[in-house]
Amino acid sequence: MSLQARRSNQRLLLSDIVAKFPAQRIVVIGDVMLDQYIWGSVTRISPEAPVPVIEVVSESFRLGGAANVAANIRSLGGQVTLISVIGEDENGARLRRMLLEDGTDVDGLLVHKNRPTTLKTRVIAQHQQLVRIDRETRQEISDDISRDMLRYAEASIPSANSVVVSDYDKGVITKEVLTGIFDCAQRFDKPVIVDPKMRNFWRYTGATVVTPNQKEASQASGREIADEEGLLLAGQELIRRLEIPAVLITRGEHGMSLLERRTLTNPDLKEVKVTHIPAVAREVFDVTGAGDTVVASFSLALAAGLSMVNAAKLANFAAGIVVGKLGTATVTPTELAEVL
Repeated sequence: MSLQARRSNQRLLLSDIVAKFPAQRIVVIGDVMLDQYIWGSVTRISPEAPVPVIEVVSESFRLGGAANVAANIRSLGGQVTLISVIGEDENGARLRRMLLEDGTDVDGLLVHKNRPTTLKTRVIAQHQQLVRIDRETRQEISDDISRDMLRYAEASIPSANSVVVSDYDKGVITKEVLTGIFDCAQRFDKPVIVDPKMRNFWRYTGATVVTPNQKEASQASGREIADEEGLLLAGQELIRRLEIPAVLITRGEHGMSLLERRTLTNPDLKEVKVTHIPAVAREVFDVTGAGDTVVASFSLALAAGLSMVNAAKLANFAAGIVVGKLGTATVTPTELAEVL
């Protein structure tokens, strides 16, 4: 078969998989947040200090963090159950309403009375982000809330096709929560895809795939990633220490690299398969939330039956779309079909 024919078959395969997304249910567990955008224009400098004066034109809210992962799954046609924690405040109520309007199952969205809902406010003028203001806490959730989360997880995971852990290091993904999720997913043979953060990195033993960016992979492994050898050594170290089948490293303008353990019984990891997937974005406008799109589309593709390599390729296409949009964004099946 010619190269052109193989590529044509691959495009058909990816398009067929997208059509299966509505039948897939993904359980998403992690830190939810609300993204506020204040849009305006700058016409002068303040007389009080050397800072621009923003004349506000409009304001909008979007789902962020694990909520954006859920929104991407819904946008691509999949079903999603979201398990997380919000505060007993106006931002938490708004976030819940937005998720419900999106068709997300929010029965597992728990209210913590003494905890604010994470809010990230971005001020944008002339298509440039000028400042970001974060209102949040990184304190770990209480044991009672952890147990409630796990009860929802144990009720939802058996009927799901895959599980996503979206860790933004805001205190929701505790050691107890991770242990419970991995135990339940293993009992019911469900893949777990983890979007990691450094503070919890070595707690992810039990995952199927971890999706760090290049900086996170380098920091966690202690290996500088300046060339292919450094990438391989970093990936090997992560696979070895976490005892997981694969690592998907997102690399910005260099695309992605998937490192797979050829045999789970090979203790010295001499056999690691590396697949480099070049970036496809024509124009990078804003990388905010791109990692959420990657983990959402990758988990859906795995659930629908694609191999890890082809699931990563599809996720790469999805990421290429979302970075061409301003602010936290999602991808639709139509947009994905067009680039495929």
